[in-house]
Amino acid sequence: MISRVIPRSISRRHLLRNSLLGLAATAVVPGTLAGQIRSPLRIAELALNTWRHPLGATIPVGAELRLLATSGEKVPGTHFEWHYLPDGGATFPTPDGGWIYVSNSESREAGGVSALRFSRAGTFFDAYSILTGSIRNCAGGKTPWGTWLSCEERGDDSLVYECDPTGDKAAVAHPHFGSFNHEAAAVDPKTHQVYLTEDVSDGCLYRFSPETMGDLTRGTLQVATLSDGDRLDWLDLDEVNNVKDPGIQLRYRFENAARFAGGEGIVYGSGYVYFTTKKDNRVWTLELATQKLDIIYDIATSKTPILAGVDNIEISQNGDLIIAEDGGDMQLVVLDDQYQAVPLVTLHDQEDSELAGPAFSPDGSRLYFSSQRGSDDRGLTYEMILPA
Repeated sequence: MISRVIPRSISRRHLLRNSLLGLAATAVVPGTLAGQIRSPLRIAELALNTWRHPLGATIPVGAELRLLATSGEKVPGTHFEWHYLPDGGATFPTPDGGWIYVSNSESREAGGVSALRFSRAGTFFDAYSILTGSIRNCAGGKTPWGTWLSCEERGDDSLVYECDPTGDKAAVAHPHFGSFNHEAAAVDPKTHQVYLTEDVSDGCLYRFSPETMGDLTRGTLQVATLSDGDRLDWLDLDEVNNVKDPGIQLRYRFENAARFAGGEGIVYGSGYVYFTTKKDNRVWTLELATQKLDIIYDIATSKTPILAGVDNIEISQNGDLIIAEDGGDMQLVVLDDQYQAVPLVTLHDQEDSELAGPAFSPDGSRLYFSSQRGSDDRGLTYEMILPA
């Protein structure tokens, strides 16, 4: 079934032509990523000038870096032990003007999700768990109503859990999202439809449509198919749970399902979802209004082919895309307004790790991320304060 990955002929004829050969046009056409950005690409511009920080990272000039938590150790100032293998993450504003950073654990032994809470001034003051009892929680996605969708990547019986960042409410499993190797989720704030990636070499792209806005406990799961080479159609799936038999696994229900070479991070931004595929080192965009699919970065054809091992993806408040590398050069890489790759953060002497969980604070002044196995197989979770 690997041969069902989107064919090279289709990719080059329709997708690469539209994205790479049409950059001059897309820069001025309303509705493109470049057209949506009304302010300068501040993050990409910051990445052009960097310095070596004492913590063993190259970061933008004027930025500051601090280590917040280390796996297996108590988070400073608390009695809470930080989880191993930190992966996908996100931030959420709090009523007191502060925010919470949540972080998945990809551990097979423990898993779950932990949280760090910050005051209005950015002072860290609490750490706690918001999900236990799951395993290999990889990436996920934020909902418009302020919850975190944490995706299990443990095989064909994996689930998605909806978590309260404050920890006040118990996490809820959503079996209607289907049983498959979940990687990440992105929610369309207009329809509350959830787009889901699948981390296998011949994986699919899925969409969950809730029966009721803001309620993910009931709805329909669909799988994407290609129409006219560069647009997606959607087919309904039934009996979506506990499908371990290869003959009935969701990605094999429809022979014409669009295949993607190792789906990774996915994020929503201004009418689009952006997602990454690690086996071919590509970054994709899907325009939700038209369901038009495109490739905006391909390591095989990029003029700046430095982004390798594409994984988690984040979008800044002004539209910059930040991609974390699983391996590669251990970098967080920003795509500028011409979709060229520029290193934003480089971690040194951590070659056996991967970067994960990039997320901006609600005001955009800070960037959180983790190194999964940064120090003797212990994860390191950082905060980078960006220059004003």
